[in-house]
Amino acid sequence: MTAPDSPAIKHLSWGVMEVSGLGKGKDVKLWPGGGRPWDWRETNTEHVPGIQVGDIVELIDHGASVIVLSRGMQLVLQTAPETIAWLEKHGMKYHSLETREAAKLYNELAGQGVAVAGLFHSTC
Repeated sequence: MTAPDSPAIKHLSWGVMEVSGLGKGKDVKLWPGGGRPWDWRETNTEHVPGIQVGDIVELIDHGASVIVLSRGMQLVLQTAPETIAWLEKHGMKYHSLETREAAKLYNELAGQGVAVAGLFHSTC
């Protein structure tokens, strides 16, 4: 059984992302078959220490085999050390990149049919 396609990022600029089938948002979570706004308050995520394990679990629950983590347009958003340790412990392939680079890689992987998911921060 193959995973559903990951939605394409159609547009990215400071503070705005447009995703196929989901519309526009500022920060988004994307996974095979869908996505939603990324509300940092759900996991108490802050720029430092950064992306929490709770932010990525939903991506894996939706069938992701590769995760793209964006660091923001100015590389301000970090990934908590516990999150990296969790990804490595569970053998998850991941990439941590500046947001424009992250979106480009995500779209390339999605276009190749990879079960890719991502967390995207469209500002700092």
